[in-house]
Amino acid sequence: MNPIASMDDTIVALATPQGVGAIAVIRLSGKEAIAICNKVFRGKDLTKQESHTIHFGTIRDGEKIIDEVLVSLFIAPKSFTKEDVVEISTHGSPYIIKQVIQLFLREGARLARAGEFTKRAFMNGQFDLAQAEAVADLIHSDSEAAHSAAMNQMRGGFSAEIAALRDQLIYFASMVELELDFSEEDVEFADRTELQNLVNRLQTVIKKLIDSFDLGNVIKNGVPTVIAGKPNAGKSTLLNALLNEEKAIVSDVAGTTRDFIEDEIHLEGLSFRFIDTAGLRDTDDKVEAIGVERTREKMKQASVIIYLFDLVNESLEDINAEVKNLEAQSIPFIKVGNKIDEADAEKIASLKAQDGWLFISAGKKENLEELKDQLVSKVNLQEIKSGNTVVTNARHYESLIRTSEALDNVTTAIAAQISGDLMAMDIREALHYLGEISGTVTTDDLLETIFSKFCIGK
Repeated sequence: MNPIASMDDTIVALATPQGVGAIAVIRLSGKEAIAICNKVFRGKDLTKQESHTIHFGTIRDGEKIIDEVLVSLFIAPKSFTKEDVVEISTHGSPYIIKQVIQLFLREGARLARAGEFTKRAFMNGQFDLAQAEAVADLIHSDSEAAHSAAMNQMRGGFSAEIAALRDQLIYFASMVELELDFSEEDVEFADRTELQNLVNRLQTVIKKLIDSFDLGNVIKNGVPTVIAGKPNAGKSTLLNALLNEEKAIVSDVAGTTRDFIEDEIHLEGLSFRFIDTAGLRDTDDKVEAIGVERTREKMKQASVIIYLFDLVNESLEDINAEVKNLEAQSIPFIKVGNKIDEADAEKIASLKAQDGWLFISAGKKENLEELKDQLVSKVNLQEIKSGNTVVTNARHYESLIRTSEALDNVTTAIAAQISGDLMAMDIREALHYLGEISGTVTTDDLLETIFSKFCIGK
């Protein structure tokens, strides 16, 4: 596909989800958008109307009325794509949607590719590449934290930090490049001490952004939270209690849960993905053994583990031995004693004397709010609420890593008093990777990869 030629086309797509609904919105963008819609619209002459106006009428195929619609006009450059954009609100019948889109195709539009509206907005300077990617994150955000992070990025918070880093580095890059023009005169325009101080400041900011990716990942994808423990510890009962529904089968028979069951809840604006797993024990049952092995794998991948101890059927000695084993493996777990409504008081008192214990009754739903509070405390929500920039995109994370590596090479070059031409290469490399984040530096393949992940119509 020739990206330059495609920008001349007028594109059309359904902008609302597929399926039957009260209304559907069909979007046109391009220099012929208004003219194409006007050919099949009966109402006011759309070519003579002002931007940001809405008009009632009918869409017709010849004399056949397809639907009564509302047409919204956004005249360039005052639109999402900075092109002429028309949005037609129809009734949400799949038949109507199909007929209207086919009508526009016959009048000269073509079907939009995945993410093409947002790609045009980027190509036309509406926002940079990081902000364009945030549009997709905003659409898919399913929690307050994910929404806040995406909104901050879409409004330019992350882009502003990257732009500030590049601007500072560009100045020194130009000074080093200038030295190369006067290489025979052995002059130094870029003070090496100032350059090193700048690199140190940049590395501090970049390291903070890199370190934020772990938090950004759980914001975007949810906190993987494994419920583990021995058979009959009450794991499935706890999952059902947390979800307020009978999601998992509960039985007194050991080994009922043989594969993991997953669902999520939202706490303090953050999504927690709860995973109920098979009970941990040695077993000759081949199917159950596979479930136990999967449990161990899920525990390795978890951000938080709720490790459930059966206060009724496990001895104090076994519980303490199990805790020591978990601590030796450096597993991030919350020690939760279950069945306090049935447990021996002396056993509970002995465990209470130790640090970090939480006691619940999953069956009676006792102390579950305390458990939720502990889960939330495991995630640095203050970082999100403070409005600090959090990296949620793996592509940005990789570019920041490479930027940091290039700046390390600049530090090495300064210390070794390496010639300016080699140092300039390292500075240009750092600028290149920072530019990849914002889209200052792009390739067709990069853009195709990014926008192909968007939905059609966005």
